[in-house]
Amino acid sequence: MGSLSIWHWLIVLVIVMLIFGTKKLRNMGADLGGAVRGFKDGMREGSDKADAASGPAPQVTGKTIEGEVKSKTEHKA
Repeated sequence: MGSLSIWHWLIVLVIVMLIFGTKKLRNMGADLGGAVRGFKDGMREGSDKADAASGPAPQVTGKTIEGEVKSKTEHKA
């Protein structure tokens, strides 16, 4: 009772095709495929850069700002 049969999915598919049309569904599929392909390429480039940069960690130099917290909240009267 909890699962849907093949006929239920076919009816849903027909309704979606009537609402959106086949051209719009094809464009959405192509956009989704391009996004997945771009994500995979980005992950591959990231792992290649991480492999190349896996040598010694660079020394981090920066500016240290010292300060003191007097109270968590200030009440202005």
